[in-house]
Amino acid sequence: MARTGRPKVALVLSDEERAALEGWVRRRSTSQAWALRCRIILACAQGASNKDVAARLGSTPHAVGRWRARFVERRIAGLGDKPRSGGPRTVTDEQVAALVTRTLESAPKNATHWSTRSMAKKTGLSQSTVSRVWRAFGLQPHRSEMFKLSTDPYFVDKVHDVVGLCLDPPERALVFCVDEKSRIQALDRSQPVLRMMPGVPQRVTHDYVRVGTTTLFEALDVATGKVIGSPHRRHRAEECKKFLIKLDREVPDGLGIHLVLDNYATHKTPAVKTWLLAHPRFHPHFTPTGSSWLNLVERWFAELTDKQIRRGAHRSVQVLEKDIRTWIAAWNTDPRPYIWTKTADEILERLALYLNRIPDSED
Repeated sequence: MARTGRPKVALVLSDEERAALEGWVRRRSTSQAWALRCRIILACAQGASNKDVAARLGSTPHAVGRWRARFVERRIAGLGDKPRSGGPRTVTDEQVAALVTRTLESAPKNATHWSTRSMAKKTGLSQSTVSRVWRAFGLQPHRSEMFKLSTDPYFVDKVHDVVGLCLDPPERALVFCVDEKSRIQALDRSQPVLRMMPGVPQRVTHDYVRVGTTTLFEALDVATGKVIGSPHRRHRAEECKKFLIKLDREVPDGLGIHLVLDNYATHKTPAVKTWLLAHPRFHPHFTPTGSSWLNLVERWFAELTDKQIRRGAHRSVQVLEKDIRTWIAAWNTDPRPYIWTKTADEILERLALYLNRIPDSED
């Protein structure tokens, strides 16, 4: 039976065109729209139908047919957007490409990163043009984010252990993420805090008086979000044992207790190890070295800091500890568990992408 429908336009690429299209697809600075058009042409050149190409690349048959026809008619130039109403372009594609390349691959002599003004002065373009190009390509030279890669030789195994424990806890057992927030400072402002008024935010003095510190030992129940906390003035194995005894007392008998811990020395002292051996229902699971982000209690500490400690004024350590206990009690009246959104394999896959971006990484 003869095939019906509009016949697709034959598409054959030269070696130069194929190399150019594949180069744009691989380059990280290529816009998503342009990269998709390049992928469409490369797929069409393999003989696939418009419907198959659309299904593979998440587009529509109509769009695939349009870019196929425009490429056959005008080659690579046909993949560009058609001229819109308004004045003619004053910035060429070559200037845009040079601007993006300079932003990604160089830095100014008198600074660590480019600004719109310094880049405009260097390239001869206007500041608004530089800003528009940076927005179009998602470039933000003024921003910098921190990261750290673990060197733990058992990193993969520990990630699977901790994440698997949180996603699928064992039966008749509770999983607690345990850590200490050490040296929480009790700070009192040098002058009284001025309360917020209409049109005027709360005002506090920039200087403060240190009146002491405390350490908060905390255990976050992964399933319910409830926390068990205990502030102590010192941060030693003795205080760690006291907190484990408190945890043992508050968890019903007959339930196993799995602890997610980091590699802080206090958790691995002989005294703590001996105590854990004497209480076989406790099962420690250590996060990889330098990977405290795997411990969910760190997220809870961030909320405590943001909502209670950072803007607080405490005249004594006793007042600070009282406020912390009050905040914990209020949290436990309506606890909110933190939910893992990625599996261990997804975490490791994303880590592999970071490793590929580090030139001297061979692992």
